[in-house]
Amino acid sequence: MPRSSFKPLPIDTSKIKLPRELTELVELLAENTHNVWARQRLADGWHYGRERDDERRKHPCLVAYDELPESEKQYDRNTAIETLKVILKLGYELGFPNGDPTTGAGTAKSTVSLGDEVAKLNLSSVISLWHQHTPEEWSNSPDTYCNLGQRVLKLGEPLLAYDILTEGLKSSPTDVRLRQLLALALARSGASSRANALLMQLRHEGQRDEETLGILARTHKDMWTQAVDPVERKRQLRLACTFYSEAYETNHGYYTGINAATLGLLSGKEATARTLAQKVKDACLKELEQLPTGDSRSYWPLATLGEAALILGRWSEAEDRYAQAAEIGRGQFAELSSTRRNARLILDHLGRDRKAIEQCFNISRVGVFSGHMIDGRDRGIPRFPHELEPAVREALRVRLKTLDVGIGFASAACGGDILFLESLFDMGGELHIVLPYNEEQFVRDSVAIVPWGNWAERFRRVLSKATEVITASDQKLEEGSTSYEYANELLHGLAQIKSQQLETELVPLAVWDGREGDGPGSTASAIEHWRNVGLEIEIIDLARILRHENPLATSIDSEPKPNPKHETSTPMMAMLFADAVNFSKLDEQQIPRFLQHFLGTIADLIARSKYPPVTKNTWGDGLYFVFSNVRDAGQFSLDLCDLVSNTDWAAKGLPKELNLRIALHAGPVYACVDPVIGLPTYTGTHVSRAARMEPITPPGQVYASQAFAALAAAEHVAEFTCDYVGQTPLAKGYGTFPTYHVRATRVRGGDL
Repeated sequence: MPRSSFKPLPIDTSKIKLPRELTELVELLAENTHNVWARQRLADGWHYGRERDDERRKHPCLVAYDELPESEKQYDRNTAIETLKVILKLGYELGFPNGDPTTGAGTAKSTVSLGDEVAKLNLSSVISLWHQHTPEEWSNSPDTYCNLGQRVLKLGEPLLAYDILTEGLKSSPTDVRLRQLLALALARSGASSRANALLMQLRHEGQRDEETLGILARTHKDMWTQAVDPVERKRQLRLACTFYSEAYETNHGYYTGINAATLGLLSGKEATARTLAQKVKDACLKELEQLPTGDSRSYWPLATLGEAALILGRWSEAEDRYAQAAEIGRGQFAELSSTRRNARLILDHLGRDRKAIEQCFNISRVGVFSGHMIDGRDRGIPRFPHELEPAVREALRVRLKTLDVGIGFASAACGGDILFLESLFDMGGELHIVLPYNEEQFVRDSVAIVPWGNWAERFRRVLSKATEVITASDQKLEEGSTSYEYANELLHGLAQIKSQQLETELVPLAVWDGREGDGPGSTASAIEHWRNVGLEIEIIDLARILRHENPLATSIDSEPKPNPKHETSTPMMAMLFADAVNFSKLDEQQIPRFLQHFLGTIADLIARSKYPPVTKNTWGDGLYFVFSNVRDAGQFSLDLCDLVSNTDWAAKGLPKELNLRIALHAGPVYACVDPVIGLPTYTGTHVSRAARMEPITPPGQVYASQAFAALAAAEHVAEFTCDYVGQTPLAKGYGTFPTYHVRATRVRGGDL
C-alpha cells in the first residue's frame, strides 16, 4: 500500500470516560512515555540538537519532559489517555492501590500514594488535579493537601496554595504542617501580619522546629522591608534576627543559619555574620556530598553557598554557586525569587554592583498584552487581514523569546490575543485570561467574526490551557467600550500583582498599527494607559508588517484619524459598603446616640477628608459611598476603619465593641438620578457585588474584591496594599470570589 494512502484507524474510545483516579495519572504516564522514548533514542546514538537532523542524529526533544514545548507534551498526554481508554474498552480492569477508590479509605490511600509524584507535576497539571478532586475524597489525608500545597508554592502560586491548604485545615484543623505551609502561603502573598499571628500561635503551642521559627522570622523580615518608620524598621529587623538565631541554635539548619548571618550583617554585626556564614558553608558542603550531581534537592545548599560567599566577600565563588543553583531550580520561580531577594539585600548593603549576580538567575518576565483583532468582513481599509497571521505569529514568537516572557496576561479575541496566547503556550509559558463579559457573548462579538481561521476552536483551546480565566462582568454593558476598558485595566493590574510576587519585570506588549484606535477599550487606549503610569512598551508594528506583506493595502487613508473623546454613562468607580456590627441589638435609648455620635462622627470624617466620596447614602446602620478612583476609596476606608476602631464608644453611651465591616469593589456602574429621592446615584451589577462582600468581612477590617486589588495595582497605588485572603463565598449564595485584605503601607496609629 502506498504510504500516501495510509489512514490511521485507532480503536474508537470516544464513549470511554476515564475515572478521576486514572485521569490523575495521565501526566505521570506522559512523562514516562517521553522518558522511555528518549532513553531509546539516546541508546541509539541520538543527541540533542536545536533542529531535527536524521543524518547527524540530532533531535530537539531530547530534553527533560518539563523543558518540552506544550505541543510536544500534548502528544505524550494523548498517548497516555488513549492507552488507558483502550485498556478499558477491551474489557480489562485496572486495580487501585489499597482498595476500592469508590470507598472513602481507598480513595484517600490512593491519593496519598500519588503524593511523591505530585512534586513532578507542572502547574497546569496541578490545577487540573485540584479542580477534579472533591473535599470528601481527601478529607482523611492532610498529607495530600500538604504535598499539593507545597508543590504549588514551589511553582510560585501562593494564592492557589492558600485555597488548597485552607480546605485541608477544615478536616485537619490542628495539623502542624498544614498550618506552617498556610503561613508560608500568606507570607508569600504579602499577608505578613496574618502569617505572623498564625506562627506565633504555633510557637506558643510549643513548636520550636526550624520550619515554624524560620517562617516566623521571615514574616518579621518582610515587615522590616515594608516598614516606613525607622524605629519600627529597627524593631522588626531585631525580631527577625532573634527568631532566625533561635531557630539555628535549636535546630542547626543551614536555612535559618544563613538568614541569621545575612540579617546579622545588615544589623552591623559583620564579624558574627562571617563566623556564622562559614559554619553554614561547611554544613552545606557536607550535605552536597550526600547528593548526586544535579539532584533537585541540591538547590538550597547551592543557593545558600552563594549567599555565604557574598557575606564572606568571595564574589567569584558566589557567582558560581548561584549559577549552579539557578540551573537546578529552572522554573521554580518562588525559590529563585527568594534567593535573589537576599542576594540583593547583601549587595546593596555592601555597596556592590548587582549585575553579575543578577545574570545568574533566570526568572521569566510577566507580559501583559493588547492587540488588534483580525479584520472582519465589514472592515473597508485593511488593518489586520488574515494573510498577516503567519508574520504576526513569528514576530510574537521572536519578541517573547527575546524578552524572556514566561507568564502572560491577555484577553482572547481573534487575532492578536489568541496568537499571543498560542505562541506563549507553545514556548512552555503560563496563560492568564480575562474576558470582558460572558464567554458566549464574547465569542459572538470578538472571536467567531469571520468564517476562516477556526478562531472559535482556537479560543476554546487556549482557555482550556490557561492557568486561570476571569470574567470581568457577567454581561456586556450598554456602552460596550467600557467593558473592554475595564478588562484591559484588570489585565494590567493582575499582571502587575504577579510580577510583584515574583519580583520580576512587567513587560507590556502590543500588536498595534500606530493609530489612535476605536475609543476606550481599544489597543490604543491600553497603550495610553500603560504610558500614563510610566511603563516602557514593546510594540509589534502591525502597519509595518502590512506594508511589507501588501504595500497596496495602505495606499488609501494612510493618515491616522484622531480618536474623539466622549463622556460615558457607565464610568468605572470604586464602591464602599459598610455596616455597624450588632446594630440590631441597640435599645431605643441608644438609637439617638448612634445617630448623633456614630453617624455624626463619620459625617465629620467625610467633611474633613482629603478623599471624600462623590456620592453617599445611608440606611439604618448601612453606608454606601462611591469614589471616582480606587486610591481615594482605599485611603478613606482605612481612615474610617481607624476612626471607628479607636473611638471610645462606651464613653458616648454606646456598646464598647461597636465597629464596622467595610467592603470595597471597583467596576463600571450606571450613573443616574434616582427618580424616587431625586439625587444622583450609581447602580449596576458591580454595586451588588460590593454589597454582597460586606457581610463576610470581619469586624474592624477592610476587605476588597480582586478587581479592586487589580485596579489599585494598575494605578500604582502606594498608600495601601491588598493582601490575598482566599476564595470567599459571598452573601446570599452569590458565588465564591477571590478576596483581599486592605492594609495601609504608611505608619498609622494602632498598627503593630
